[in-house]
Amino acid sequence: MPKRVLVIGAGFAGLAAATSLADKGYDVTILEKNSVPGGRARVFEAEGFTFDMGPSWYWMPDVFDTYFARFGKKTSDYYNLVRLDPSYKVVFGPDESVDLPAGLDNLEALFEGIEPGSGKRLQQFLKQASYKYEVGMNKFVWKPSRSVTEFLSLKLLFDVTRLDVFQSFASHARKFFTHPRLLEIVEFPVLFLGATPENTPAMYSLMNYAEMALGTWYPMGGMHEIVKGMVRLAEEKGVKILLNQTVQKIDVEKKNAQRVVTTDGIFETDVVVAGADYNHVETSLLDETNRNYDDAYWKSRVMAPSSLLFYLGVNKRLPRLLHHNLFFDEDFKIHAQEIYEAPRWPSKPLFYASAPSKTDPSVAPEGYENLFLLIPVAPDLTDDNATREHYYNLIMNRLEAYVGEDIRSHVVFKRSYAHNDFKQDYNAFRGNAYGLANTLRQTAILKPSLKNKHVDNLFYTGQLTVPGPGVPPSLISGLVVADEVAKEFN
Repeated sequence: MPKRVLVIGAGFAGLAAATSLADKGYDVTILEKNSVPGGRARVFEAEGFTFDMGPSWYWMPDVFDTYFARFGKKTSDYYNLVRLDPSYKVVFGPDESVDLPAGLDNLEALFEGIEPGSGKRLQQFLKQASYKYEVGMNKFVWKPSRSVTEFLSLKLLFDVTRLDVFQSFASHARKFFTHPRLLEIVEFPVLFLGATPENTPAMYSLMNYAEMALGTWYPMGGMHEIVKGMVRLAEEKGVKILLNQTVQKIDVEKKNAQRVVTTDGIFETDVVVAGADYNHVETSLLDETNRNYDDAYWKSRVMAPSSLLFYLGVNKRLPRLLHHNLFFDEDFKIHAQEIYEAPRWPSKPLFYASAPSKTDPSVAPEGYENLFLLIPVAPDLTDDNATREHYYNLIMNRLEAYVGEDIRSHVVFKRSYAHNDFKQDYNAFRGNAYGLANTLRQTAILKPSLKNKHVDNLFYTGQLTVPGPGVPPSLISGLVVADEVAKEFN
């Protein structure tokens, strides 16, 4: 009989782990808390609108291609991918914005027009970033990071010396660019990594390569189409996905997880892969003696931002917006400090506005606009309706000033989402949206381990363990943990 594996959580990491293990011959069942799979990439429909609830940027298309190719498939077997051009808009004020074009020649021309000489320097910047992407995404992120010996080969040590691990992103960017607008553009991708550009390793210029060279894409129908494709593939491989299964306990006997207890039943198992929130699994599903980390450890962790989100249905079109719009019309440094260094609700936040109906007419009624607004905020803040409404009006004032017309009176559907919802729906530690910050002290073997030290058949996957937060890293996390299970439980 094939070994039984229970995967807790049907997010990207859980689905990837389950599909890989089923492909290897295991009997795999996913226990999902919510009524639909996808984790933070769930979807909901209301008033004729289809809203992606979480991830909205499709970067690193090679990672998705690699994932489906692992099972003899292509992304095009499951969804239709289109490249956005322009990739996104950056708004610096009501009368000042820049559209970032697809294609490096056009991007270099844009940079050159803002700062003479910067087009050539962008080439040099991206050449270095390309190397970091090649090494980081094709070597380091695939390491299970269970031992320092994984990183001791001479080639990897040589690579590390070229990754600018000990130089800050801010100082690295300023070697190439001086114009404040260009610096804001190149520093934007690191905003969600968990530290200010001054405290983020320059290695993460690999994100700029992913964004600028590999492009910004969109799966028609929405980001949840990726989840639907992964679910189809999982079920093709024999994975059973059980929804509305809130896990209450992992029963451990003699250093082995014997069964998982949910609100709906008891499931015997040979291996458990926990794709749910790592801290929740440790503190709520395991006895204290079986935990990898104590409360003091978790309190010392540096978290990436949480988010305040608004899902809006608008009964007219908004011509000045693109699919992706970054509002950098306030001070970047002040907002970053209010997330990372002196956590509090921001005074003048930057925000992001996504209008997928610009690309995809299926996500809104004809003539209407689907709007997704996001403010990155510090985790673990007091979250109430009055605060949400204050920030809704604050950013809508600026959004309306830019588009030059009233929006609020045309909103026919509105829903907000923040810390309390992340905790309720995902048991998210401190209401986090993106997991652990990618700081030097929380990288590779310094992240929470993917294997339990006290329970021989319990593994972890997802954004709080290796390789880190984001959709592509979560996919990789699931594949990496599946390989580790296969090594130990043939």
